[in-house]
Amino acid sequence: MTNFGMFSEAGNALIQGVVLTAKANNLEWDQIVDVLYDIGTLDGYEEATDTVVREMVYEAIQNG
Repeated sequence: MTNFGMFSEAGNALIQGVVLTAKANNLEWDQIVDVLYDIGTLDGYEEATDTVVREMVYEAIQNG
């Protein structure tokens, strides 16, 4: 599993799912950011909107 800068393995797994879904469905960056902000509202996943997480997600989508 890739480390996306989340504070837990569960968080990294969740973000990895977002990346895989985004790639499979050719989502636009704005759509992906919306999903990250939605995840960030969940208890225990507030860091989903942190710059490091967004940058790692962007990198994974662009280079994967």
